[in-house]
Amino acid sequence: MIETLLRQMTLKEKIGQLNQRLYGWEVYEKTNGKIMLTETFKKEVARFGSLGWIYGVFRADPWSGRNQQTGLTTAESYELSLMIQTYLQEHTRLGIPAFLSEECPHGHQGLEATTFPVNFSVGSSWNPDLYQAAQTITAQEIRAKGAHVGLVSALDIARDPRWGRTEECFSEDPFLTSSFTKAAVRGLQGSKTTIEKQNVLAVLKHFAAQGAGMGGHNAGPVAIGDREFREIHLPPMKAGIAAGALGCMAAYNDLDGVPCHANAYLLQDVLREESGFAGIVMADGCGLDRIADWLGSRSQAAAKSLTSGVDVSLWDEVFPVLEEAVLDGLIAETVIDEAVRRVLLLKEKLGLFKEATPHVSLPDKEKARQASLKLAEESVVLLENNGILPLKKTRQKIAVIGPHVKQLYHQLGDYTPFKEEAMCMTLWEGLTKLNTHQVDFAYEKGCEIANGTTAQRRRACQIAEDADVILVTIGGSSARDFTTDFDKNGAALRGSQEMTSGENIDLATLDLPQCQLDLLFALKKRKKPLIGIVISGRPHCLAPLKEVFDGLLYAGYPGQYGGEAIARILFGETVPSGKLAVSIPDTVGQLPVCYNYRNTAFQKDYLDQNGTPVYSFGYGLSYASFTCSAVSAEYAGEGIIVSGTLENHSAVSGKEVIQCYLKEYTKAYVPRKKVLCGFQKVWVPNQGQVAFQLVIDEASLQQLAISLKDTASFCLEVETAGQQYRFLFQRSNPDRTWQVTQKGAKE
Repeated sequence: MIETLLRQMTLKEKIGQLNQRLYGWEVYEKTNGKIMLTETFKKEVARFGSLGWIYGVFRADPWSGRNQQTGLTTAESYELSLMIQTYLQEHTRLGIPAFLSEECPHGHQGLEATTFPVNFSVGSSWNPDLYQAAQTITAQEIRAKGAHVGLVSALDIARDPRWGRTEECFSEDPFLTSSFTKAAVRGLQGSKTTIEKQNVLAVLKHFAAQGAGMGGHNAGPVAIGDREFREIHLPPMKAGIAAGALGCMAAYNDLDGVPCHANAYLLQDVLREESGFAGIVMADGCGLDRIADWLGSRSQAAAKSLTSGVDVSLWDEVFPVLEEAVLDGLIAETVIDEAVRRVLLLKEKLGLFKEATPHVSLPDKEKARQASLKLAEESVVLLENNGILPLKKTRQKIAVIGPHVKQLYHQLGDYTPFKEEAMCMTLWEGLTKLNTHQVDFAYEKGCEIANGTTAQRRRACQIAEDADVILVTIGGSSARDFTTDFDKNGAALRGSQEMTSGENIDLATLDLPQCQLDLLFALKKRKKPLIGIVISGRPHCLAPLKEVFDGLLYAGYPGQYGGEAIARILFGETVPSGKLAVSIPDTVGQLPVCYNYRNTAFQKDYLDQNGTPVYSFGYGLSYASFTCSAVSAEYAGEGIIVSGTLENHSAVSGKEVIQCYLKEYTKAYVPRKKVLCGFQKVWVPNQGQVAFQLVIDEASLQQLAISLKDTASFCLEVETAGQQYRFLFQRSNPDRTWQVTQKGAKE
C-alpha cells in the first residue's frame, strides 16, 4: 500500500509529509464554546496539497496563549482532531491523515492532563517500572484527545547542572538514563511489534550530547571526543532503539564542529547503520533555520539536513523549499522518497489509514493520581537527618515557610500546562490534609524565589518564634507566566522574576538566591529544629548549609501531587527511598563533578577546597535501617548474576537500592573511576528480610561501549545499605570463563 501511495504522490505532496511548520494552536479558533478551523490551517493544506504533521494543537501554556478559557478540554480536543482529519480527507487529493504531535516531558502539556514529576526527580526514584506506568497513562491521555505522537525528553545526560534544562535529564549517568529511556518507550509505545490505539509514537529528545554544552549554556558548543560520545551520550539512544523507539529529535548543538541537524555521521552512520534505527528523525524547533543561517541558503540547508538524516521539520522555513532544492539539483527526489516512506510506514503502523482518530477512553483519574503520587514519593531523597524526621503527629506548632509552600507552579517544572488547581496539591494542602488536629500549622512566604523583603523575612521569623519545628522550602522555579518573553522555538528569552530554571534559563552559579540564604540564617537564629525541603529542577550548592539543617529533603519538581508526597514523607506515612541521580556540587568551582570521571592520576582536591562533593551520585538516606548479607557474584552464560539478602532492622518497611558498579574493566584505554552497570530497588518489610538477584548482561555493557574482552580481569562492586562488596573476576586466557578470585566487604 505504501509504495503504491508513494508512486501516486507529486513532489509537492511528498514535501508536505515532511513539513511540521504550523504552531498547532493557530489551527483553530474557539469562540463561545464553538471550535472552527482557521484560514491559517487551510492555507497550509492548500500550499502542499498534503500535510504530514501538526505540532501542539492541544498545548495550553503561556507561550501558546491557550488557557482554561481559550484552550481545549479532552472532549473538545477529540472533536477538533476529527475536524482536522476530515478536512484533510475531503480537501486533499490523496486524503493522507496527519500526525498530531504533542509535548509530554512529564505528562501531556495540555489541559486536563496529569503532570508527573520531572525527569530530574524521576531519576532519583531508581524505579523505571513506576515511570513506565506513568508514561502509559500519559499516552492514553494523549490518544483520548486524538493525537498520535509524544515528544519526550529522554536522551540528555546532565553533565553540567548550570544548564537550565537539567530538569529534563534523568541522571548524569548513561546506564540509569538508559533504563528510564527504555521505560519511556515501553510506556508510550507499548510493545516493540505493535502500537495499539491507546499508545503513541515516542519521539525521544535530544540526539545527541546536548547535556554537555560548554559552560552549561543551552545549545552551547560540545567539546567531546568520540569515546566520550559513545560511552556517555549514545547509550540512551541505543537503549531506546532496543526497546522499539521509532522516533528521535535532533539536538541544537554541534558534535566536533558539525551541527547535529546536518551531521550525517551521527544520524546516518551511527544512528541508522550502526545502531539499527528504522524510525524518523525530527528537527528541533527552528533548528533547520540555524543550519540555513550557517550555510547562508535555505535550499542548501534543506538538502544538507535531509541527506544527513533529518526526516521531519519543526516550525522552520527550510523544508518548505525542498522542492526548490530538487529543481536546483541540490538533492535527488529519491532521497525525499526515503524520508516520506518512513513517515507513511509509521502512519500505517499506528493505524492512521484505517482510523485516524479512534475513540480512546481516559485512564481512571484515581489511578493516574496514585501513579503520580507514588512516583513523587519514591523520587524524594533524604540528604540529612539528625533524628528529627519523621515528624510525629503529636500536639505541636510547626511553622511552614518558603516561596514554594502555596505556589503550585513552583513544584511543576517547565513544559507544564495550565492546571486546575483543585485537582493538584501544594505542600500546604498536603500538610493540612495529613493534620490530625494535633498539629498547628502557621504559614508565611518569607521571600520570593529570587527576591525578598525585610518585612517578609520578619513575618516568617515571627511565626518561627512560636513554633516547635520550622519547615522551609528553598530552591528554584521553572514557572512561566505572561510576562515571559519567548523565542520562536518557545524557549524563554527573559523569564519572569520567579523563573530560575527551564529552557534557556542557565545559571552561572548554583548558590541559592541571596534572599533565600538571608531567610535561612534568620530562621536558624530562632534555635528551633529546622527542616529544609529543596524544590528545584537542578542541584543547588548545599554543602555550606549542611550544619544549618536538622533534616534535609531533596524533592526536585515533584509534580501536581508533590505537596502530598512531601508531606507524607515528612510525617512518616512514606519512608524515603530516593537516591541522587545527579551529584550535588559543593561549589560551582568543582564542576564537572560527575562520579564517573576517567580514572587518570591527577590532583583531585583544589588548593582552596575539596574536589569531591558531599552529596554524590547514588547517595540517599532512609528512616529504615538496612543491612546486606550473603552477597555473591558469578559469571554465568551471557552475564553476571549478583544475589544476596537485604534485612530491615527497623520498625518501618522501606525500599533500598542495590547498586552495581564496574571498575578496572579494561587496559585498552583509561577506564572510568566506576561505571553503574546494574541496579535493583528492593522493598523489605519491617523486621524482615528479602532475597534479591539481578543480572548484568553483556548487551547492557555493550550499550555502554564496554567489552570485557579487552582485559583479563575486572572488578565489580556492589553497594547498598552503606556497605560495599568487591569481587575481582579473572581469566587466564580469552577462552576460559570468568572466575571470582577475590571478594570482600567493607563498610
